[in-house]
Amino acid sequence: MRLESRLVTDAPDLRASDADRDRVAAALGEALATGRLTSVEHADRLDVAYTATTVGELVPLTRDLPEVSGSGVPSTLERQAINSAFSKIVRKGRWVASRHLRLGARFGALIIDLSDAVLPGREITIETNARFSKMIVRVPDNANVIDEGGSIFGKRNVTGGSQADGPLIRVTGTSMFSKVIVCRAKDDWNLH
Repeated sequence: MRLESRLVTDAPDLRASDADRDRVAAALGEALATGRLTSVEHADRLDVAYTATTVGELVPLTRDLPEVSGSGVPSTLERQAINSAFSKIVRKGRWVASRHLRLGARFGALIIDLSDAVLPGREITIETNARFSKMIVRVPDNANVIDEGGSIFGKRNVTGGSQADGPLIRVTGTSMFSKVIVCRAKDDWNLH
């Protein structure tokens, strides 16, 4: 069954649901995995999919792609791990994050900038596990941030707050003998 028919193309003004957006994201992820879309095309279309308000905005995103398999949301959209051991890793610019982002740092530095990243959904979980390290995560200015993590013999500074239209970013995990900072894009933290 074509994704277009599943999205009820005869009612383009119908409000899109989270499930509709997830089906489009799954089709786009499959197209990326099979080489039908470049990573830039995938990021651009995924960004449009998760900001779409009507079904009519979703239909053109998959019109030039083959039928969707019943596999659901690709695992790359669900989970991703970025680790730094005895080194410094910086991820910034336009990239596709996952719904569950696991960050690990051991005796190094890990700097993750989500301000220009494509976030696949309205809720993202960032699991921070740092040991004898420094970890900085920059979130979009409109993000709703909830800190559910902890620290032992370290510093944890998570800029929370609630914004009306932004994604929910849940920060979990623990740090030991480390510094974990989660800040907004407008904050003046040096990411170099």
